[in-house]
Amino acid sequence: MRKAFVTDQTPTPRDQDLPPAPRVTVPDGVQPFHLWDKPVRGRLVRLGPLADAVLSRHDNPDVVKKLTGQALALTAGLATALKFQGSFSLQAKGDGAVPMLLADCTDSGTLRGYARADADRLALLNGADAEAGALLGSGYIAFTVDQGPEMERYQGIVALEGETLADMTGHYFESSEQLASRVWLAAGKGEDGWRGTALILERVAGEGGIEPSMDEAAQDDAWNTAVTLASTVKEEELLDDNLSSGALLHRLFHAEGLALGQPRPLSSGCRCSRARLTSVLEGFGDEDLDEMSQSGEISMTCEFCNTTFRFARSEVRGASRQG
Repeated sequence: MRKAFVTDQTPTPRDQDLPPAPRVTVPDGVQPFHLWDKPVRGRLVRLGPLADAVLSRHDNPDVVKKLTGQALALTAGLATALKFQGSFSLQAKGDGAVPMLLADCTDSGTLRGYARADADRLALLNGADAEAGALLGSGYIAFTVDQGPEMERYQGIVALEGETLADMTGHYFESSEQLASRVWLAAGKGEDGWRGTALILERVAGEGGIEPSMDEAAQDDAWNTAVTLASTVKEEELLDDNLSSGALLHRLFHAEGLALGQPRPLSSGCRCSRARLTSVLEGFGDEDLDEMSQSGEISMTCEFCNTTFRFARSEVRGASRQG
């Protein structure tokens, strides 16, 4: 039985080249779960057509879209484990063919992302088989919680280490977390477009929800068993719209006391607007604005959703004329 998704096809006009992106909502995009009396919890993220809605806004090669799809699913999975108001972002910067990878998710589950690629350098790689390590090169990956100008940002940064994005995330956990975590990521293009999935396991502290008689050795064994079972998952299972999140988790953990939590929705969406970009433009002086203007018009393109906004030069007041 195919899953149901919600698509809002009523966009706001924006003076743009691309048609407005529909807002796609996946009602059960994140499925939390835990294993009864064991030190294991996790989340299964299934982006469904949300991934295609975001990735199709950019004319990147498939290998870059695959990496971006993985980043979107990972970001959603990490963000929904936290309690915050604002946005959670993943940013990877390197010296490779993909020098920038960015995804962010708001506390309400609105997701966006993009990757900046160098076509000439991509041509030197092994095509569709290139993983994150080869694409990003040397650099860093940062995870940031931004709760607005009145709150201090939390950010964790580590060097890019590992062959895959899952490996890089594992390196971050090892460097910054006291408890173990494991990540499995998948993204791919099928008959219905792009899909992206993340399976995240976390080892939780011994107190609270854990069998009191379970000593440290038994907890180690329970964790290792869960990791072994999760490692049997196949990419085609992770990306199959016809296999529900609950059914997939049952397939993996049915013998370990699987308990499902309340699913959380995810939506595609961008926070760009004419008002926000007007404010950015008004920070420039008149001379700079004149240089930006072509045929009496200034164009600005949002890197996330690839929407181009056009402003008549006469409607933008430079900083030198404000006051």
